[in-house]
Parts: sequence; structure tokens; C-alpha cells
Amino acid sequence: MQKKSLILVSGGMDSGVLCSIAAQTKDELYFLHLNYHNKTHIKELSCFRKLCTHFNIPAERQKIIDLAFLKDIGSSSLTDSSIEVSDFSEISLQGEIPSSYVPFRNSIILSLAVSWAESIGIRSIYIGANEEDSPGYPDCRQSYYDCFNQLIKQGTKEGDIQILTPLISLMKKEIVEQGNQLHTPFEHTWSCYKEADIACGKCDSCVLRLKGFAQNDLKDPIDYQKD
Repeated sequence: MQKKSLILVSGGMDSGVLCSIAAQTKDELYFLHLNYHNKTHIKELSCFRKLCTHFNIPAERQKIIDLAFLKDIGSSSLTDSSIEVSDFSEISLQGEIPSSYVPFRNSIILSLAVSWAESIGIRSIYIGANEEDSPGYPDCRQSYYDCFNQLIKQGTKEGDIQILTPLISLMKKEIVEQGNQLHTPFEHTWSCYKEADIACGKCDSCVLRLKGFAQNDLKDPIDYQKD
């Protein structure tokens, strides 16, 4: 019987590369998108659907779960309209928790992923978490995923579902390089925290993405605002 794997697909660049990596396994892939109504959620949802098409994921192996309550909770610049998304700062690379952190988001997302995986017999869940480029996010550290995998062992019937984090220790340069080698459709991904039409080029996510492409002497296929 063909092995099944579940891929968490935000629509971002890292998740696009993650899809390419998972596709190399020849597993039967299932794509899960969690819409937590961040400021660019409509664009990210569009990217999710384009990635599903690119990787030939049929409708019965796609799932979108609405997490509108995270917007109601607020306290993150990604979901709270009263908090401005800040431009890139070197401070964000020094371990300080940025305003874009959504409280306990990944734990909520992973819980839903494990629930769907357990219900349909999936044992591998891929997430594009990246520790090197997001040192301030407490739920993007390998130690966090090690703990979550222990929780899964205790809280599921068989205890054999595992969260896989193939990008966790890579820099953006390496992620772009690997994605390019695997022909990832970067044009169908979105990283900007602020804008949904033309990327701002100034937020943490845009700057790190652009840096990754520049370090590989590649042009990012999405459009950015002009200074």
C-alpha cells in the first residue's frame, strides 16, 4: 500500500519548497491549509490552490480549515489591524520575539494536522518551520517539535505519527537553492506580511526571501514595490 504524507501548505515560499521535497518521496500527498485570517490570507489561499494544481493534488486530498478565532484573539501584527507590521530589523535575527508572532499558532495548527492525519491513516506530517531565519519564534525551534512529537505519542491511538521538519536548520539561501534544484514554482508562493498584491520588500519575510534569491544569483519571480 502506498504511504501517505500530509503537508502543511501555507502558500509561503518555504511551504512551496516543502511540497517539492515531499513530492520526491512518491508518497500519496495530502495538502492542508490553515486560514487564520492574517493580513495576506486571501493571497496565501490563492497560492495554496495553485500549489495543489501544480503538484496534482485532487480535491479529496486537499483540506482548508478556517481559524478566524486567531484574528479575534489578536496581539499579532499579522492578524491585528491595530498593530503595524514592522520593517526588517537585525533585532529580529537576534532571538527577540517579533510582533508578527501569533501566540501558540503552530500548536493549534499541528493539533488539527495530527487530528486529520490520524483519522485517515497518515503517519508523516511535513511542516516548513525554519529555526535559523526565525530565531525569535518559540514554535519554530527544533526543541519545540521534539516535544510535540512526544505529545503525539501520548495523545494518539497508536502514537506513531511524526512531525517532520526538513527545513528547520537551513538558511534562506539553502532553501531557495534546494527549491530551485527541485523546480519549485516560486511564482505560486507568497511571503509578504503586509501586502497581498505587490510585495512590500521591507518586512522581515520579504527581506529574507529576497536575500535568499540574491545569494543564489536568482531573480525572485514575484513583484515587489518600488522605492
